Amino acid sequence: MLSEEKHVLSILVDNQPGVLSRIAGLFSGRGYNIESLCVAETVDDNVSRLTIVTKGNQPVVEQVKKQLNKLINVIKVNELTGSRYIQRELALIKMNAKPETRAEILRIVDIFRGKIVDVGPEHYTIEVTGDEGKLEALLTLLKPIGIKEIARTGAIALFREPK
Repeated sequence: MLSEEKHVLSILVDNQPGVLSRIAGLFSGRGYNIESLCVAETVDDNVSRLTIVTKGNQPVVEQVKKQLNKLINVIKVNELTGSRYIQRELALIKMNAKPETRAEILRIVDIFRGKIVDVGPEHYTIEVTGDEGKLEALLTLLKPIGIKEIARTGAIALFREPK
């Protein structure tokens, strides 16, 4: 049996209504799960970049890429997995912040190079960026203190420039 691993796809598409729906439909119609999805315009207002993280074995991902390339509004499909690329996520984390835990939260946030973006009498809201491992490590440390809410962007990624 072939092993399933995470694959990061960077897809350039026409910036038009319905494109995202067709791409998501391609995944769901074939029983593939999208673990993470981010979409935004590129430097060109007419082009958007979708960053999709999915899990599957290599033949499955190759099939998905072929199907994506057949869609009319898809300009280019790149698989970043296995190459040199930079990947980041953004997380907003709302914490219970009682007087006795505030210093500990600030210390942890500082270690992870995050920042406090909102403060209330009984809460902090933290902003942090990094790869999935960094965010998971931060969440592991903050969970026992009391996380109220989390919002995460999902992965965004670009190829690294050659040296």
